[in-house]
Amino acid sequence: MTITVPDETISGLDIAEDDLRRELAIALFQQEKLTLAQASQMAGVNRIQFQHTLAARGIPVHFTPDDWQDELQSLDRLRSR
Repeated sequence: MTITVPDETISGLDIAEDDLRRELAIALFQQEKLTLAQASQMAGVNRIQFQHTLAARGIPVHFTPDDWQDELQSLDRLRSR
């Protein structure tokens, strides 16, 4: 999905596109609309970097069953190397 935000809507905000994407990802994660993996992808960073961003803001990380499954798959991939 592509979302178009008119320049005049955000012109006074002085925010870069990457920053806006990150802020949207954080907001949707806080509202439990996105999983950690989905929010990280939207923000354009890996999960660890996204978790650091959340921690710096004092935002707790909630894990869904899908998040746990993703983490377990990541661990399995690391073990098989």
